[in-house]
Amino acid sequence: MKVGLIGHRGAGKTTIFNMLTGLQAQTGGFGGKEEIHLGVIKVPDARIDKLSAIFKPKKTTYAEIRFTDFPPSEGEENLKSNQAMVAQMREVDAITLVLRDFGADAKPIKELTDLMTEMILADLAVVENRRSRLKKEKARPQEEALLARCADALDNEQSLRALSFSADEESLASGFGFLSRKPLLVIFNEPEEQAGKPLDPAYQQELNRRGLQGLALAGKVEMEIAQLDENDRVGFLKEIGIDEPARERFIRASYALLNLISFFTAGEDEVRAWTITQGTVAKKAAGKIHSDIERGFIRAEVVAYEDFIVYGSEAKCKEAGKLRLEGKEYLVKDADIIHFRFAV
Repeated sequence: MKVGLIGHRGAGKTTIFNMLTGLQAQTGGFGGKEEIHLGVIKVPDARIDKLSAIFKPKKTTYAEIRFTDFPPSEGEENLKSNQAMVAQMREVDAITLVLRDFGADAKPIKELTDLMTEMILADLAVVENRRSRLKKEKARPQEEALLARCADALDNEQSLRALSFSADEESLASGFGFLSRKPLLVIFNEPEEQAGKPLDPAYQQELNRRGLQGLALAGKVEMEIAQLDENDRVGFLKEIGIDEPARERFIRASYALLNLISFFTAGEDEVRAWTITQGTVAKKAAGKIHSDIERGFIRAEVVAYEDFIVYGSEAKCKEAGKLRLEGKEYLVKDADIIHFRFAV
């Protein structure tokens, strides 16, 4: 999963990046440099820990989230004019908007509106350019109709995520990487004294009105928490009255936003989590491991994680009738432990 962080200068975006990744990228408006920061985190999963304790594999591999911290936005012209940066933004799976809610002059809802407008304008430029080129090419009625719908919505300051697309339209639209169609998570960066407190009801109401999801967190405090070792972290969280680090809440919210689940492969060589979209069939899930497994798919041997923990081994699960053989159209469930049979 690739997540891009976007925000205005001074919103604390790089502080949030450091909180999420545990890195120490320079904060404070990038020090005047227009740099992109990259970071990867392993997604904590107690189920993987438990399976590793049972199998004692040579290798344990967690799911990963890749973060890109983009340079701060400077108003409506920023995204329209910086096409190289926008091109990289279009490659992410989801966007996180970081809004400043600390300081007497904080106006997070205005920042939200401004940033969403920037994305709409950037998408409108793409649509207009493509429509202009299509006039010189062979007629493509389906694409032309899609772009006309998109242009109409964008002209009316409507994000493209509000539109319903058919499967064919979705396939066409995916090639453009429209920013205003990407799943969006909004972070309200709060002052230190608000650490651990829920999102302001007025902000939640505004997000509900826009059909968005959001989190409140105190970035500076949470960055300090992320950079502590495990023992110190537990004690510090207890001292300041926070139940869990904001990073855990962010990961859950991101998985829910993208409708993601994990299935597992487990054995003596490796225990591994694989991230897929909910509703993925077994044959497609096999392709996450290797395209050869998808092409040669025969059957999936499946046992639910909960059943495996109860019975303790594949053999005992089989004796209890908990090990199932599923076909290519089986809908993989969260925490399924799967062994794929395939022909080379």
